[in-house]
Amino acid sequence: MGKDAQVQARFAHGADAGRLQYEPPRLLFRGAERRVFQGDELKGVRAEAGDLVLSDGSRFTLGEKAAASWAQAILNPKGRLDKLGVKPGLRVAVLNVADDALADELAQRDAAPVSDLADLDILFYAADSAAELDRIPDLIPALADKGALWIVSRKGKAAALKDVEVMAVAKAHGLTDSKVVGFSDTLTALKFTRRR
Repeated sequence: MGKDAQVQARFAHGADAGRLQYEPPRLLFRGAERRVFQGDELKGVRAEAGDLVLSDGSRFTLGEKAAASWAQAILNPKGRLDKLGVKPGLRVAVLNVADDALADELAQRDAAPVSDLADLDILFYAADSAAELDRIPDLIPALADKGALWIVSRKGKAAALKDVEVMAVAKAHGLTDSKVVGFSDTLTALKFTRRR
């Protein structure tokens, strides 16, 4: 998840008020006019006098602390594994997820996927049908006490399941949702842990 705030904005042609959202790798402003900033437009972003300032001089008033936080997030975006909470040495398993780069990313993080489904810190499971969601109760025992089940599914117009459907099934089996992450350009991931 990115950042989101109501802001006062100043552009070369005048001022505006609206919602500023950082959804890596894009910064979106929705005011009287919708503006999208990405790539080179975000290079050199800085915090100055409580404003987030872009290379073209566009300014968004956020306050000292928030402007610094936004600039840091834009200049040093988190990678996918950081967003998913994958740390070196964790026991991770991947089931049914069609993402060739994931195994390499996990190996580089020293969290290579394991084949035995027991005492897992993180389990990535792809589910795009009611039948695949029916497997959730069988997966829960594979999690360590504080382990997380990430349910990965298609997003946007290609989605076969709605997030609320996935959440309802997981909650019916004693899980609670805590996070949503854009897993890839075509996939989203919902994080579930055991209810405490």
